Amino acid sequence: MARRTAFVLLLLSLFCIISLAAATARSTDTSFIKNSCRSTSYPALCVQSLSAYATSIQQSPRQLALTALSVSLSRAQSANTFVIKMNKFRNLKSREYEAIADCLDEMGDTVDRLSKSFEELKHMGQNKGQEFLWHMSNVQTWVSAALTDDNTCLDGFSGKALEGKVKSSVRAQVVNVAQVTSNALALVNRFASKH
Repeated sequence: MARRTAFVLLLLSLFCIISLAAATARSTDTSFIKNSCRSTSYPALCVQSLSAYATSIQQSPRQLALTALSVSLSRAQSANTFVIKMNKFRNLKSREYEAIADCLDEMGDTVDRLSKSFEELKHMGQNKGQEFLWHMSNVQTWVSAALTDDNTCLDGFSGKALEGKVKSSVRAQVVNVAQVTSNALALVNRFASKH
């Protein structure tokens, strides 16, 4: 009986040690993300949207920037799909149809530019010097343009004539895309400055 009790205590001790080590590893995994996100415009959103990828990001500024671009692209695709569905609603005001059509163009451009940025950064490899700067310039330009597209979409809904559920629904989707895209740009710039 004493051996069984000792064995159970040993197992409990090991379990506690392993749990503590795992908790420490998890907090270490996200500490790099938290520290990096401090340089963004929306740090809480940055941490929230990237923490789930801590294991793949580890301590890599490049992987962090890539993941941020991937998150932005995914959210832009979702927002684009949402706006497409909004365009199919009946009984919208003609001005709402126009704003949605313009927004669809802008969101399509956002998806395209974020996709190009992601692919460019993903395939950069170990580029150095002028080649690195050229590729990074492409990424930065496309992400900046995507952010401009998001804001242009929102501009189409300005004015009191468009107040209502359509505007607030589209705005919620596009603002989220703009915020994660802004964060991605900050993390891309941070990565670029380290080279």
